[in-house]
Amino acid sequence: MQWFYNSSNTKSLADVDRLVNEVILAEDFDCEDLCGFCATRKAQRMDKYPNNANTPSMLSTDNWNKTSVKVKLPAEKVQFASELDAPKFEVPDLFYRKPLELLRSAFNEVSTQTFHIKPFKLFWKRSPSAQPERIYGDLYTGDAMLAEHESIQCQKPTTSTLENVIAAIMVWSDSTHLANFGNAALWPIYMFIGNQSKYIRCKPMSFSAHHLAYIPKLPDRIQEVYQYLFGKSASSMTLTHCRRELFHSIWNHLLDADFIHAYEHGFDIRFPDGVLRKVFPRFFTYAADYPEKVLIVCMKYLGKCPCPRCLIKKDQILMLGSKNDQMRCERYTCSDDPSIWQKINTIRRWIFEKGRSFVSQVVDALLGIHGLVPLRSTFSEWLAQFSLNIYSLLVPDLLHEFELGVWKAVFTHLIRILYALGGDRIQELNKR
Repeated sequence: MQWFYNSSNTKSLADVDRLVNEVILAEDFDCEDLCGFCATRKAQRMDKYPNNANTPSMLSTDNWNKTSVKVKLPAEKVQFASELDAPKFEVPDLFYRKPLELLRSAFNEVSTQTFHIKPFKLFWKRSPSAQPERIYGDLYTGDAMLAEHESIQCQKPTTSTLENVIAAIMVWSDSTHLANFGNAALWPIYMFIGNQSKYIRCKPMSFSAHHLAYIPKLPDRIQEVYQYLFGKSASSMTLTHCRRELFHSIWNHLLDADFIHAYEHGFDIRFPDGVLRKVFPRFFTYAADYPEKVLIVCMKYLGKCPCPRCLIKKDQILMLGSKNDQMRCERYTCSDDPSIWQKINTIRRWIFEKGRSFVSQVVDALLGIHGLVPLRSTFSEWLAQFSLNIYSLLVPDLLHEFELGVWKAVFTHLIRILYALGGDRIQELNKR
């Protein structure tokens, strides 16, 4: 307790408990191992990992990789024999971990003991005589995972004795500005395992967030390269297209051949309980703010149909919350339609082979009604064959759409109205 009170003021009583229970009382603890210990020297050794060949492997199945991705450069009134012949701009410094290795690491952790490997329905009875009510609280109690679980059971070969298990993947990504002054930014992609309860998964100390990749920004030198190749500067529409292309090129790199094979056929993992099971990765949710949602599904930002889940037009947004609005959302739900893929492929041929503009009337006539851009989503390209609808992944984001987004702005405006009216309006609101 003297150490607790007389050193840093950032420690908590829980830290003292962990020091005693997880270190001093641990079975393998030996005070002689601390002779000559220097925290600075140990930190420097960890900083040099994995470059130091003498350092024991700590995360051998969880290594970070560094690579570069390429983006095709289109140019208005410049024709190529095909899209493959278009010049490519190389974007460096993509730091990532292979999704399959990340899943192997996640399912070999001690926290796997809290995973629900078989989904189920959860019911609650108000009283012994009342009718049971269905409760939706976690991913493994929802209909989507139940249906997917039944689907993979049908894929089980007659010669296999392994239990088929779903690895429910929940993805988050958010471009974050790191400083109030300057342009330091970070664009991480996180992966959570939906087999774990949200009451455990959402606790920072559970370390349930797995960092998948850090997306690099499009370098400023692209203008120099574009000027050298085509003799003119890239327009704002061209740069926007390149940023979209970069995002999907990165996901195309992450969804490699090994992951797609595992997505279809599964891969074997020995769980901490000693049982060998066949795990099938499945994407269920992708949480992001609105600019990234339209980037994921290759839509225009606030286009004619601004919603990334349905084809509601701008002039129909005022009906939000009404029965007619609900009927339209259910009737005009976005779907991965092969006819749209064909239109996108046709437009990309026009852009690269005929030098058409991104904002030409022909392009707007084909894709404008859906608010799409001439780019096919990587998720659609690789996972549509497994009946994955990319639009169904985009779930509401509580942080951006409610706590810090639209609702906060509306509520702030309502408060201003009450202050303007004066009287006891604010007191009445507080009372309610």
